[in-house]
Amino acid sequence: MYVCICNAVTDRDIRAAAQAGVTSFAQLRASTGCSDCCGNCESLARELFDEAAAKPVRSLGLPTFAHAA
Repeated sequence: MYVCICNAVTDRDIRAAAQAGVTSFAQLRASTGCSDCCGNCESLARELFDEAAAKPVRSLGLPTFAHAA
């Protein structure tokens, strides 16, 4: 569903940003444009972002390898 009509940002866009490492609403606003125009979507966008950011990233169950320094 569209959350920010002004910039065509959907709930999926917000969840994807959180999963991609966006850690604050300010970063979400900068990366998607969500809530940087009229501001009517801010409360819903914050709620969706906070919910998505609180969920751990899904693991595929694959082994993790250490990176050489």
